[in-house]
Amino acid sequence: MATNTDGTTQFKGRIGRTMADSEPWFSEPNHPGEQAPNVVVILLDDTGFAQLGCFGSPIDTPHIDALAARGLRFTNFHVTPLCSPTRAALLTGRSNHAVGMRSVSNFATGFPHQLGHITNHAATVAEVLSDAGYATFAAGKWHLAPMDQCSAAGPFDQWPLGRGFHRFYGFLEGETDQFHPELVADNHPVHPPHRSDGGYHLSEDLVDQTLKMIADSTGVRPDRPFFTYLAFGATHAPHQAPQAYLDKYRGRFDEGWDVAREGIHQRQIEMGIIPPQTQLAPRNPGVTAWDELTPNESRLAARLQEAFAAFLDHTDAQIGRLLDGLERLGQLENTIVVLLADNGASQEGGPFGVMHEMKFFNGIIEMPDEAIARIDDIGGPNSHSNYPWGWAQSGNTPFKWYKQNTHEGGVHVPMIWSWPAGIPEPLHGGLRSQFVFVSDIVPTLYEVLGVTPPSTRRGLTQLPVTGHSFLAAVTDPEAPATNRLQYFENGGSRALVADQGGELWKAVCRHLPGADFETEQWELYRLDLDPSECEDLASTHPEKLHELIELWWSEADRHGVLPLDDRGVELFATRYHPRSPHRPDRRYVYRPPMSPMPGQAGAAIGGRSFDLTATVELSPSDEGVLFATGTQNAGLSVFVQNRRLILDYNAFGDHLVCESTMEIPTGANELTVQLRRGPKRTGTAALLVNGQPAGTAEIGLFMTMMSSIGPSLGQDAGSAVSTRYEAPFAFTGTLKQVVIQTSPDRFGDLAETTARAEMSRQ
Repeated sequence: MATNTDGTTQFKGRIGRTMADSEPWFSEPNHPGEQAPNVVVILLDDTGFAQLGCFGSPIDTPHIDALAARGLRFTNFHVTPLCSPTRAALLTGRSNHAVGMRSVSNFATGFPHQLGHITNHAATVAEVLSDAGYATFAAGKWHLAPMDQCSAAGPFDQWPLGRGFHRFYGFLEGETDQFHPELVADNHPVHPPHRSDGGYHLSEDLVDQTLKMIADSTGVRPDRPFFTYLAFGATHAPHQAPQAYLDKYRGRFDEGWDVAREGIHQRQIEMGIIPPQTQLAPRNPGVTAWDELTPNESRLAARLQEAFAAFLDHTDAQIGRLLDGLERLGQLENTIVVLLADNGASQEGGPFGVMHEMKFFNGIIEMPDEAIARIDDIGGPNSHSNYPWGWAQSGNTPFKWYKQNTHEGGVHVPMIWSWPAGIPEPLHGGLRSQFVFVSDIVPTLYEVLGVTPPSTRRGLTQLPVTGHSFLAAVTDPEAPATNRLQYFENGGSRALVADQGGELWKAVCRHLPGADFETEQWELYRLDLDPSECEDLASTHPEKLHELIELWWSEADRHGVLPLDDRGVELFATRYHPRSPHRPDRRYVYRPPMSPMPGQAGAAIGGRSFDLTATVELSPSDEGVLFATGTQNAGLSVFVQNRRLILDYNAFGDHLVCESTMEIPTGANELTVQLRRGPKRTGTAALLVNGQPAGTAEIGLFMTMMSSIGPSLGQDAGSAVSTRYEAPFAFTGTLKQVVIQTSPDRFGDLAETTARAEMSRQ
């Protein structure tokens, strides 16, 4: 369709004085063709290579297994070690560094490889397919926009609708509470349709909304195919599932991770998932032999794994609902379904696992003898749990290391490709061992759909699509791999996989912050002979190692990986850039009505001293929340109840409640809460009513990170932070404004703890 220089469509008819000497003309929108298939990409979060039933797991995933049985399992599929970078590579078909996503979207560093979003010079698959005439939908986790831009104030250009999706329903952060999520519909915050006590769970809601978007589109425009991107919060922490699923797995993992790993390893060999010579990697450093755990350690670890299994099983059921829904709509036969994970199993639960993951991010190792007292909360709304290292390595069987690492445990994950109309039935259930990287998926889809990504889009020159189509391998199990040289990098850890004459070599370096990039040790493996990286060949093949290291530097230069960056605390300064919602004077003024905010866009109170002053007008009966942040698991709430000003500082279920010693007068008032951080993570709280001291209290644990759920004004928008009320406990008086003044900086050792915690959480 021709356009004028100003972007308007050129009229190709003829305009005379009357209709008699005029000729109408109608533009024809792009259309991919009557037989163009639909595409559904299902992304799991922090799901290891061995955690699906069809990849050897003892966890029940019957619907995913059935998808694999009528499709293909790619057993040599790789991703980046972290969620946002994988998503950037998946949606663009390009190197994650080249498109601006070296790390998670929470940070921008001033270098092209870490913008905090995907550069507009790299069109997403949604943008390309939308231009081609597809309907495009996204649901679930986004985590590809700068988090300080993810409030209702925007800007919205890097939200899903700004990057090619016509509809979106989900959350913008890296994680959320599955029972009380922070949700966005299209470009505005929304509340869940009902509460957890009414049976709500986010995964179910995501599938409901996805099917509705598809049905809305195909019901009115059955001629138009759709592209759907469904990115579950599962199985990222918090591991939360309905009680029936938790009950199902009671006692299923009491034999422990050593027995589980051995069983998975054997099943993988029997299923052909891994070559028969593949060794089971030794336990990672910090993983204790199961038989050497204390009774409380093993009991807690087993229960935490039960919660993970229940979460995954429940997610599998929702995937089954999605596929059944597509079949009811008559869409499944000609739909390409791609299911994958974004990185390996998570190591953020630490050596023992955690009842509340935010404790780990506050530098607190919750010992099993302490956590066991609340063991029955695990997996429910009163927990934010993650499993220990032993179960994470079990989930990565047969590999070593985890998410964040460039060893196979961090980057080698399951991938399933199903297309009933496009894969001959005799090939159903087949295995594909060709090396494939996540950026190869989109070029394969483009080849299937006959779509050519543009070299220029909306006036911007586009980066070349650097992924490699593996379409030949879909119909030919013997087709050679098309991706023969692939680099990896995360936080200074590096790796390179090179296919050289059928020999699959890998050089890998596990970087520790502060180590010398030039002198730290690299390892060398033959993945075709040793997929689990057990036989380090660095000392016997030094020339090969040197060759691959030099190749890594060459690829790093080509794909914009440099400079190498292992910073932690320094990244937090980037949230105070000139266009940030965080003012240089650290003063925040909120006036209702306001939507809830993500934590990184709200007042930065974690680990800081601050004053919060609410200006209100009250009648004798007025009550409710003035300001709240967090959930019932951790956070703080400032509210009025029984004519008293109350602070509930909920430190992981340990509630410090400070209540004003005087009643609040009727009429106009200024109500102030002052928090001060003291030595060794302690603090104090003070209340003031119209400037008059009204009570103090000691805070035993001054939290650095409270929750993945951000603040809300005039109500408690999520689960109730305080046990003194039921959420939302909206304020019934007149709330004119809330002013928060924070201290300029976090203090001392707290800064580094905070930075490392944030990186671990993501």
